[in-house]
Amino acid sequence: QLRECFFLIPTPSGFLFFFFFLILLSDVYFVGYTQATPMVAGAAVAAAAIAGRYGILAWQAFKARPIVPRMRKFYEGGFQAAMTRREAALILGVRSRVVAEKVKEAHRRVMVANHPDAGGSHYLASKINEAKDIMLGKSNNSDSAF
Repeated sequence: QLRECFFLIPTPSGFLFFFFFLILLSDVYFVGYTQATPMVAGAAVAAAAIAGRYGILAWQAFKARPIVPRMRKFYEGGFQAAMTRREAALILGVRSRVVAEKVKEAHRRVMVANHPDAGGSHYLASKINEAKDIMLGKSNNSDSAF
């Protein structure tokens, strides 16, 4: 009967099941024996030690995993025919209601990453400039050359 339960031992829940199974087994089969209680206690300590070792190894593996940087989700998709304030905010990475200083700072950050002189696209640079103009209220129509 014990061989049927050994397939559950490698997992922590299997250890707990095995521990409770041993307690039940000691109550049912070893009622009249005086050596049964130390045997069950020893088996329980061994099961707890193995479960503790498994837990320590799992924790060490968890701590040793590579740290994955959490990147911000950028705007994915094409541009609309006429740029809206919402789309301009998505391009610059700011909220739609934001102060001018934040818009200028976001424009500078995005433009540094996408400037044509640094290998960026002229099309994207014009869209970034258009987004800044819309967010600052300088232009409502499309000034993009593309």
